[in-house]
This record gives sequence, structure tokens and C-alpha cells, in this order.
Amino acid sequence: MIRIHFIVNPIAGHGNSSLTNEDLEPYFIKGVHQLTIKVSEYKAHATILTQESITENAHIIVACGGDGTINEVASCLIGTDIALGILPMGSGNGLASNLKIPKNRRKALEIIRDKHEERIDVGRINDRYFFSNTGVGFDASLIKHYESSEKRTLLGYIRACVLTFRDIKKNDPLTISINDELPMSSPFIILISNSNEMGYKLSLTPKASLQDGMLDVLVIKKIGRIKMLWLGFLILIRKVQWLKESKSFQTKTIHLQRPQALFFDTQVDGEHHRIEKNILTVSLLEKSLCVLTAK
Repeated sequence: MIRIHFIVNPIAGHGNSSLTNEDLEPYFIKGVHQLTIKVSEYKAHATILTQESITENAHIIVACGGDGTINEVASCLIGTDIALGILPMGSGNGLASNLKIPKNRRKALEIIRDKHEERIDVGRINDRYFFSNTGVGFDASLIKHYESSEKRTLLGYIRACVLTFRDIKKNDPLTISINDELPMSSPFIILISNSNEMGYKLSLTPKASLQDGMLDVLVIKKIGRIKMLWLGFLILIRKVQWLKESKSFQTKTIHLQRPQALFFDTQVDGEHHRIEKNILTVSLLEKSLCVLTAK
């Protein structure tokens, strides 16, 4: 018997996501698959439900939601043989898109049923994990605005961009140390990617791969408002490299430091997190998560 547990975030996407046994039964085999549905009720509840499913000897645990829900579920499965399934129900669905898992429910459930496993890399920022990307600077501010928006859509994302452009102030002092290189001061954005999508098919690191054993880093120096608008356009057409203030490279480890502050505002897989430390270490755990993907 293959035990499959579904962890559902009911407010993912447009806030009306649901899943019932009647939805699932047509795609699985009675007597072969044992299905369990659990519904999260608050932020980080999906983590608790996943830990319970692990103790209940689930073979597959399916994150039903967006990148935030996937992060909560997948963070519990790192280093185990339990496979992560994904049923995209969020607004952006960056990781699912990168893994070529469609939003179409029937096709996504067939991927889970067929149980084709692959192992992918996982990023770690201090004691948190990320699967798509993490960042500080502009994108962290953008996510703060987006989370406060009533519209979890592409339009809401664009509106959050406009608000972030409007409200941005002088950058706090920021020193970035990349391995043994000379430090940079006050960059506009630092994005560290494990995958090549941020959601809505947008990408700042189009060459990033979940299986190459490397993190793709984009650093953009301090820029003015006109250049910010230009950057927004370049993001939409996936040509960030056209901005001369941008620098891209690959690494396994990167250290960020804010000598004059006690915290970092970050985004981790599209959700805002304040990390109460002034030093961040971002590293990679190679092929440490088992996921179900299309053949």
C-alpha cells in the first residue's frame, strides 16, 4: 500500500483552494493507494502536519498550494527518502513551473500517481531552506508589499513593484562578501537562485538549475529611479543582463553582512522573513530532496 498524504493550503492562490477525496479517487487505484488529506489552518501549520505525516510513515507527501506551502512541506523532507509531490494551487507556482508540473489538476495528479522520482538541490539561508530563490534588497521589499495586497495575481505583483519603486529609500549600509572576493557596498538587489523561475514565468536567473550543484547569484548595484523602471521592463522580457549595473555568477556559498544593523529583511521562496541576525550564510545541499516530476 502506497500511503499518500496531501497537505492543503485552502487560502492559496485566490483564496478558495480545496481538495476532497472525491477529487482524488478517480486518479488513484483502490487497494494500492491510501489517500489522506490534511488542511492547514495558519502559517507554518503545514510544517506540523508534514511532521505528523512522517511519523505516520507516509511514502509521498504532497504540497497543495504555492511556493510558500511547498517550502513548509519540503523543508521537513530534506535528507529523507519520502517523495515530495506538488499540486500547484498558488498564484505564482515558480517551483512547480520549473519542474514542469502543470496547474491542470488531472495532469498534476497523474504525475503523483506515476511516481517518477528525481533528486534536486536545496538552498539554505542560515537555518532556513529555500527551493526556488532567496534575496535581500528590492525583492524583499517587493514581497512585503505583495503579501499586504488583496490581489494575489500578476496584476497585484505589478502593483507591488510600483509601490516598491515609489517607496524605496536610501539603501541601508550593506556589505556583501562572496567567498574570498572584495566586498561590495549597498547593492540594490541580491538574488540567490536555485531554480530559474520566480513565478508568473518571470526570471532574473534564467540559467539556474535545480540539479547543477550551484547557486546562481544576481547582484545589481545601487541604481536610480529611472534605472529601476528600466529594470522592471528588463525583468518582464528576461533580459536583466542588459542592465550594466548587474553582475551574475555561480557559487556554492555566499556570505552577506550588515555591520550597522541587527537583522535582514529577506524573501524566501516568495514569502517575507525577517532574520534577526546581521550575517547571512547561504549554501547549497546537493540532491538532498526527492521530488515527483513528469517523465
